[in-house]
Amino acid sequence: MKLTVLVDNNTLIDRYLLAEPGLSFYIETDGTRVLFDTGYSDIFLRNAQKLGVDLAHLDFLAFSHGHEDHTWGLEPLVRFFTELEIEKRPFRKPVVLAHPRTFVSVQGCGIPESGPLLTEGRLAKHFALRLGTEPQWLTPKLVYLGEIPRVNAFEGNLKFGRKEDECLDDAVLEDSALAYRSTEGLVVMVGCSHAGVCNTVDYARKICGEKRVVDVIGGFHLQQPTTDHLQGTVAYFKRLQPQTLHACHCTDLKSKIALAAVANVEEVGVGLTLHYA
Repeated sequence: MKLTVLVDNNTLIDRYLLAEPGLSFYIETDGTRVLFDTGYSDIFLRNAQKLGVDLAHLDFLAFSHGHEDHTWGLEPLVRFFTELEIEKRPFRKPVVLAHPRTFVSVQGCGIPESGPLLTEGRLAKHFALRLGTEPQWLTPKLVYLGEIPRVNAFEGNLKFGRKEDECLDDAVLEDSALAYRSTEGLVVMVGCSHAGVCNTVDYARKICGEKRVVDVIGGFHLQQPTTDHLQGTVAYFKRLQPQTLHACHCTDLKSKIALAAVANVEEVGVGLTLHYA
């Protein structure tokens, strides 16, 4: 599997690419092309062009959850495919993978809309939708996890905003991830880990029937975490002993330093390409 970072909060040094507080990965494996999240704007498209990544022939578009830093690139993507259609250029529209609650409006942190700008109905005019809570296998080695069980008490308070049809703070139950079964163990790709990064890794291990973890890449939801949350996460990865952690996006410096005391934490930025057997 080959993974290319198209959007992150940072870029790699001496790479003239664009960054924003968001996330988007491009994944290729066994002839299957997957875009995981679209970031906040159109820079995933612009970075892809610079990096020679073909987004005109995607098989799947998978969403980690519905927040703006992961879904607002959908509008530029719709325009991208619409223009290809108008110009009669070759393309393949992806099937959209998401939890049924991903495209519900959200208000949070004083922002009138921090959820997706496109409703499920409008999105269905442009892409085939495959919404569900159960795991979906994209290839024999790559799975979209669906709704993730929340079992670790130290990861129990990761709510954000409020969905338009709810009266309680949003638990972001749609939060999901991808997992790849490499020859050495699992690669787990997370968006913001509202379900808890440790809960996510545990669920990936269960679904894939694999205890070993090669890498976890993405947002760990460790942005000014509580002491219990950070200590619990560090203790978890100390026990797990993954080969590498690529913590980025919503993972602050203090948390990366704490994780680096128990695991091999590597730098992440737009333009990073990783290969897994």
